[in-house]
Amino acid sequence: MSEAAGPRTVLITGATGGIGGALAVVYAEAGGTLILQGRNAARLAELAAACESRGARVLTRSLDLRDRPALADWLAALAAQEQLDLVIVNAGVNTNIGPQGAGERWADVEALIEVNVLAVMATVDAVLPAMRARGRGQIALISSLAAYYGLPVTPSYCASKAAIKTYGEALRGWLAREGVRVSVVMPGYVESKMCREMPGPKPFLWSPERAARCIRRGLARNQARISFPFPLNFGTWWLSVLPPTVSQRILRLLDYGG
Repeated sequence: MSEAAGPRTVLITGATGGIGGALAVVYAEAGGTLILQGRNAARLAELAAACESRGARVLTRSLDLRDRPALADWLAALAAQEQLDLVIVNAGVNTNIGPQGAGERWADVEALIEVNVLAVMATVDAVLPAMRARGRGQIALISSLAAYYGLPVTPSYCASKAAIKTYGEALRGWLAREGVRVSVVMPGYVESKMCREMPGPKPFLWSPERAARCIRRGLARNQARISFPFPLNFGTWWLSVLPPTVSQRILRLLDYGG
């Protein structure tokens, strides 16, 4: 099937999360194949059943992405068996400084970097050779509006998402001439367990379903950056360009600590 007609085989990591699960449903179509990864085996099975009921062929894998050798082996085998049209690298975790500002636990920071940065790069490294050999394919990296400017309450999370934003932008520039499309997705607050556990206000909160529809539209258009919602995107972008003393004062006034 041509790229204009949409991807036939879609891989989604972190499919048991809010955005990941909603993406699985919007891409579940008759004649298509979904490959879903997640740590919650029960939720993965439930999601697979929902997608199969919509006519999709579904493959699942319960895997901790911090086990990078196991991740690489699985993806290598997968790339040999399936032609991956779209890979959505969505899995992510969060940590914060705590209600009293005591700081992030180092063990939590290490785990976050392993999932949010190293596993993302390892996934791209594993699926990219086959896409380059075919001269087509698409990769979507889920970053965050938090990549624009570091929020005092979630320093490591913001750093990890900034890394993925920059990584994705560099990949897009490198691979565009080879026919491999790369988009960076930068959501604001989207309803999920992880979102609820994040400290601070959550303005312009979107449902996972709305976010998934927006992401699918943006990927179909090959947008370099898919960021939403507009008011929060506009505001966080300004934080990145204003003098840091002004941005920090704004964040304090908005009750984001610091």
